[in-house]
Amino acid sequence: MRTYRYISADSHWSVAPEVWADRVPKHLHDRLPRRVTLPNGGDGIVHEDGRMTFGGTSHFAGYGPERFDPRVERFGKEVGYGDGQQRLAEQDRDGVDAEVLFDFIPRYKGDDLVQAIVHAKNAWLAEDFCSVDRDRLLGVGALPNRGVDADIAELEHCAKLGLRAVMMTGYPSGERYPTPEDDRFWAAALDMDMPVTIHTQMALRRGERGDFMIKYPIEPEGYDRPPIDIIDRMSRYGTTHCGTLELTQMIMTGLFDRFPNLKIYWAENEIGWVPIYLEQMDLIHEANRHWIQRILGVQPLAQRPSDYVRQHAYWGFFDDPVGMRLRHDVGVDNVMWGTDFPHEVSRWPNSLEVMDEQMTAAGVTEAERRKMMCENAIGFFHLDR
Repeated sequence: MRTYRYISADSHWSVAPEVWADRVPKHLHDRLPRRVTLPNGGDGIVHEDGRMTFGGTSHFAGYGPERFDPRVERFGKEVGYGDGQQRLAEQDRDGVDAEVLFDFIPRYKGDDLVQAIVHAKNAWLAEDFCSVDRDRLLGVGALPNRGVDADIAELEHCAKLGLRAVMMTGYPSGERYPTPEDDRFWAAALDMDMPVTIHTQMALRRGERGDFMIKYPIEPEGYDRPPIDIIDRMSRYGTTHCGTLELTQMIMTGLFDRFPNLKIYWAENEIGWVPIYLEQMDLIHEANRHWIQRILGVQPLAQRPSDYVRQHAYWGFFDDPVGMRLRHDVGVDNVMWGTDFPHEVSRWPNSLEVMDEQMTAAGVTEAERRKMMCENAIGFFHLDR
């Protein structure tokens, strides 16, 4: 087993679509995204519907604040945009031993196209990129989010490929809230011992007034229903870009009572806000638990809401001095450091120096550092097997 010191539990990979296109069935090739060269010399991606995306902040690391231009992005020529060998050299320069690697799947139209692209990209990641050094390039597989059966099939594919985890962007059933149908997916993930991650949050959207965030057993009728959604109330102190909406949904629908061994990692969220979320969700639940059972049919919880968070949720952070000071209120055993390389919050090639400064200022002990910077990731991603 490799000896680890520093593992980034949140890094990213990005390649042009032609790199993995040959893995997609030929009858779908005319529907695939394609790269074009823009007048500014950068790359753009043209999608099936004619929409074009370009630029952004994902290629920040090679430039720094003074030189960075979000309008110009060049696949294959940027720091963090190369092959597996290039990535190992970039890890060495940053002093990082390994990275957990995420990618994002745009919302393509058509189940067949989405599933084919996800399947192809997962295979490319495992067989062409991570295969350079599977102990250091720790790939996270994507899921098509096109139904429970499709997600379980891709979960099995990722496990066979040797990917280290899967990333969820929505509930397997396709609903905005947990359903009994999703339990087949959770059971399959536990049976395969495949870690489950969510990068920041699922692609859930709040609705208009009265559009509840879980399907309650009993719901008041009528269009102008009162704003009595308990999920909204309990997650309000950590909802934006933090994943607490789906976590609160999971708790209140009894997911962790049904699957007591299930643990989920929310990457790239920072942790300084977690203590107030834990505190307030308990207070709000205690004040409202009787009427939500009586009026909405919500079953009582066996524990406090915050107990489920501490037992089942892992959090990723990258640049969080406040979080370091509040680490004991969050739980040092459930926190994982990451660089977000090569995105705009990355401090590459000085990631370790930045973290050392913050941890020293907060009085973090050596044992705590090892937990947050490698040991928790080793345990969650099964790197010790």
